[in-house]
Amino acid sequence: MGGFHRGQRSSRLTTIWFAIVLLALGASAQQDSTPAICKDHAQFLPEEPFQPNHPPLAPNGAPEISVAVPQLRQTIEDQSDDQGNPAFFHHHLIAGRFWLSGQSNLIFQAHTPFHSPYSGPNSFQGHGESATSSTNTLFAGARLLRLSELIASADMENGRGLSDALGIAAYVNADVVDPDITHVVYLSRFFFHQTIPLTADRIDEEPIPFYLQSSMPRQRVELIFGKLGLPDYFDVNGVGSDTYLQFTNLAIGNAGTYEYAQDGHGYTLAAMLNYQGPRFGLRFAEALLPKFANSNELDYDLRNTRQENIEADLAVYPIPGHITQIRTLVFISHVELGNYREADNAYLSGTDSTPDIALHRHPGSVKPGFDINLQQDLPSGFRAYFRYGWNHGLYESFVFTEMNDTVSFGLDLSGEAWHRKYDRVGSAFVNSGLAYYHREYLALGGIGLVLGDGKLNYGRESASETYYTAHLFAGLYVAAQISFINNPGFNRDRGPIIVPGLRAHIDF
Repeated sequence: MGGFHRGQRSSRLTTIWFAIVLLALGASAQQDSTPAICKDHAQFLPEEPFQPNHPPLAPNGAPEISVAVPQLRQTIEDQSDDQGNPAFFHHHLIAGRFWLSGQSNLIFQAHTPFHSPYSGPNSFQGHGESATSSTNTLFAGARLLRLSELIASADMENGRGLSDALGIAAYVNADVVDPDITHVVYLSRFFFHQTIPLTADRIDEEPIPFYLQSSMPRQRVELIFGKLGLPDYFDVNGVGSDTYLQFTNLAIGNAGTYEYAQDGHGYTLAAMLNYQGPRFGLRFAEALLPKFANSNELDYDLRNTRQENIEADLAVYPIPGHITQIRTLVFISHVELGNYREADNAYLSGTDSTPDIALHRHPGSVKPGFDINLQQDLPSGFRAYFRYGWNHGLYESFVFTEMNDTVSFGLDLSGEAWHRKYDRVGSAFVNSGLAYYHREYLALGGIGLVLGDGKLNYGRESASETYYTAHLFAGLYVAAQISFINNPGFNRDRGPIIVPGLRAHIDF
C-alpha cells in the first residue's frame, strides 16, 4: 500500500482564521439591534403549531432537540443549571452573566497477577497492582453580548494509572495523563464562542458551561476559537462519552482510532465553525498538533503541522418517539510521522540494530482517519450506541492511543426503572486491531506510543466494561465497575486481565 503525502501547503489557514474573526466581530456588532425574544412566547416555524410550556415537537411527536453544539460530552452537560444531574450548588449562572461550577473525579483500579511469560518496556505489568487517579476542574464563563461568551476552565490531575497507562490500547482509565505533568494547575480551556442566528425562532435550553444562554436559535452558525478539547464537540455520544458518570475506558468514551489533536493534557488550540439545524449539523475545526509523538508541546508551524476535523450529524426517528443520532467524522493529520514499513525493512536488512520508528519520520506526512458513531434511544429508559473507527496504519500512532481499527457497542439504562432517577447502569464492548506493518513492528521488538512487549503473538485486543453509578445526595455519586481485557496490547501470549474499580464523583 502506498502512503498519503502532503500536497499543497496550507497558507489558506491564515485566511480561515481571519474570516472567522471578521464574522464574529460582524455578528457582535449586529446583536444590539436584534430584538430579544421572550422564551415564554417563542415563535415557531409556520408548519408547526404553538405548544405552550412544551419543547418543539418533531413530526412524529417526539421532542425536537438540537443534535450538536451545545450538546456536548455528558461531562459538560452534567454542569447545567437544569439539575438533570444534581450538584451541591444550584445556581451556576450568576446575575444572568457569569458562570462558575466545578467537578472532581476519583478513580481507583486494581488487578491481580495474570499470565505473562515475558514483558517489555511498554507492557501492562503482569504482577498485581493498584492505582488511584483524580481530576479536578473549575469552569468559568462570562456573557459578553447577547449571543457571545468567553469560556475558561482550569484543571489539575493527580495520581497515576495502572502500569502508567501503558500496555493496553483500550486503556481502562481515560482520566490518566503522563505522571510527569500531574500535580500542576493548568488552563485547559480558554475560548471565544459566538452564535449567529439564521432564524428568529428559538429553542429553550438550560445554560451549561460552554453556552450561557437560556435559549438558542433553531438554525444557527457558531464560531469557536481558542484553547479547547476536540472531544467536547467531535465524536460525542450520550451513552459512551463520560468518564465521570459512565465508562472509564478511553476506547469506549471515544473511538480509539480518533487521534485527535492534543497536548499532553488532551487540549489544543483550534478554530471551529459549526452549522446546526433542527435535524442536521455540520462542523469543521482546524487544530494544532504536537510536533512529535509523546510531546507535551504544540507545534505552531501551521504550514506543516495541523489537523482538520469535519463531522456531520443527522437526527432521525425510525422508532416513533425515540431519536437516532448518526455522526460521521473524518480527520486528517499533517505532521512529521514515522513509517512502520520503512522501520521494519531497515531492521530486517540490518541497517538499524533495533526497530526504531523515530529514525524513519518524514515531515509533511499525512495520516487520515474516520469514525462512524450511532446513538439510539430505546423504550423503557434504555439507550444503545455503536462506533466504528479507522486510521491509516502505515504511519505511527502519535497521540491518544495505539490502534488502527476499532468497533465498539454498548447500552445503558436509567435508574428510573427502579425508582432511582439519577442512577445508571451500563455495559460496553470494544474490539480493536493493528495494520500489518504496525503489528510487524511490535513483533520485531519495536516500541510504540503505549505498546511494546518486546515481541508479539498478534491477536485482536478486546475489552469490556460494566458499571453501576449511584447518586448518594446533592452532587455526590459513587460507582462500581469491572473490566475484562483479552489479548492486552494485541498479544495472545499475555492475559486475560480482570480490572475491578471504584469511582467517586462530585459536581459543585
